Parts: sequence; C-alpha cells; structure tokens
Amino acid sequence: MNRTKPSEIFFSIIVPVYNRPDEIADLLASLESQTDKGFEIIIVEDGSSVRCQDQAEAFARSLNLQYFYKENEGRSPARNFGIEHSKGDYLVFVDSDCILPPDYISQLRKALTENYSDCFGGPDAAHESFSDTQKAINYSMTSFLTTGGIRGGKIQLEKFVPRTFNTGFSREVYESVGGFREMFSEDIDMSTRIRLAGFSIALFRNVRVFHKRRIDMKKFWRQVHVFGMSRITLQLLYPGSMKLVHWLPALFVIFSIAFIIGSFFCKWLLIPLAAYLIAVWLCGIAATRSLKIGSLGVITSLIQLFGYGTGFIRAYTWKILLRHGRDEKQEREMRRGK
Repeated sequence: MNRTKPSEIFFSIIVPVYNRPDEIADLLASLESQTDKGFEIIIVEDGSSVRCQDQAEAFARSLNLQYFYKENEGRSPARNFGIEHSKGDYLVFVDSDCILPPDYISQLRKALTENYSDCFGGPDAAHESFSDTQKAINYSMTSFLTTGGIRGGKIQLEKFVPRTFNTGFSREVYESVGGFREMFSEDIDMSTRIRLAGFSIALFRNVRVFHKRRIDMKKFWRQVHVFGMSRITLQLLYPGSMKLVHWLPALFVIFSIAFIIGSFFCKWLLIPLAAYLIAVWLCGIAATRSLKIGSLGVITSLIQLFGYGTGFIRAYTWKILLRHGRDEKQEREMRRGK
C-alpha cells in the first residue's frame, strides 16, 4: 500500500478547533519546536465564537501552516475538511488540547521506517505543566485499573484502537475508506473501517502526546458519560464488537451500588470496594509520584467509572433492551456539545 519511502514521507497534521485559542497556541509552540520539519499544519476552526486566527497567523511566520474557518458541523466534518486541503502523504490527527514532544515527528518517521503501518496510534501522558486535576484525570484515563490499558497501556485487556488525539493513516487509506463519520467515538469507527478494509494498524509507543483533557470534574463526567453511550452505538454498527472490558465500568456501577446498599445489613460487603479504591490510590501515587494527585486520582477514577458505566447502562437500556436503536440527531447534538 505504501507508495512513499518512510524517510521521504511528508506529514499533514490536521487539527479541528472549537473555542480554544489558548490551547492551540500551546500546540503550535510545540510544533514550532519539532526537530523534524517535514510536515504541514492545517487548522480548521469549526464555527468557534472565540477564534484562534490571531494565534495561527502569528505562528504562520515560522510554520508551514494553513488556517481555515467554517460553519460549525462537528469535529469529523472539520477533520475531513482539513484532509481535503492537505498535501501530505500521511495524515496525522491530534486534538487542539495536546502538546507534542520535540521529537514527535522524528519518532513517527522512525517508527514508520522500522515497522511501516497504514494506520498508527500512540499513547498520551500528562505534561509537567498540567494542573493537578488534569494529571489526575490523565491517570484515571490511562491506568490499567480503570480502563484495562486499552488506550495504549503496556498491559491490555483488548486490542489497541487508535484515538484521534494521537493517530494517523496514509492517504491511500483515506482514498479507500473515506473520512470520519460525525458520531460518538468516530475514531473507533474509523479504525474499525480501516481494519475491515485490510489495512494494517499499529501502536507506536514512542509516538506520544501530552493531552490536557478536561480541566474540571463536571466536563470530565460529561465526556466519559458520552464515551459509555458511544460503545452501544458501535455495537449496533458492528455487532459482536463489544467485549467484556467494555462492560466492566457498568458492572462496577451495579456492584458498587449493591455493595453500598448491602452494607446496611453487612458492613463486610464494603471490603471489596474499599480494597479496589485503595489499590487505585496506591497505584496513582506510584504513577504520579504525588500524594495529592494520587488522592485526586481516586475521585477522577470514580467519575470515569461511574460516568462511563451509567452512560453505557443508559444507552444499552434505551437502544438495545427497549429496541429504540440509534437516534442520529441526538448523537449529533450531544457530539457537538462535548
């Protein structure tokens, strides 16, 4: 499938933006520091009321950068718009709330040279400049104890699936599979279509980004709740795609409530829940090297599990048990509201 030698690949980095001028400035500063300059940047402003045009124009003096503004349609149409205006052999997607290490492009080129893949995904981490809350959220979203390692962990309960905060694929993939669909978990849908079309997908562990994620607990709850709902949408689109690991947050919610209610009659029922939370706490302290962040990690982990779990239960009940199926209008509205 590869028509270009990895050493000669020109990358197009495509970034959809919605009301995040400060964050895009941080991203562009990190791109300005890249050691490998073989890339262009395409910023697609998706109907923002607070635009990042000034920031883009400031960095356009030192970067190969194009800025576009379009009416709000969602992230997927914004990414597809960026693809249509790109020139790269390999299309790379990162979120506007990411910071890239200086060797991001060089590590990607090295990985493609050593083990070419039609599509890749990489892990994310917390930057030292992030707030304690952001670091705690990052821990809960990457810990094996909360996600099963499915987002790029060294130990995984399910095969790795690239996410749009750090992924990319060749232009040949796009020409064969098409662009992103505007839906919940559009990145998982895209990866599934790429795999079903026979293209290769790889996890490049050294091609990582620093991902700011949500900056407060309320926004984080909404985000993971939508993730839980999206898993049911994916099951309807791809029957049999749902695995045991996707049920775990919902089971955690059900058993936690059962244990808490049961503890009124037998206090020993709280021991499994307490043991799990202590394990999350200790692993959080070890992972972040901070008592405060490790303690916050217990709270963000509970939000992650209950948010995803209740979203999963809600959608499973409505769409599968009650047989209402997908409500594409509702999905579009909620997707844009993220």
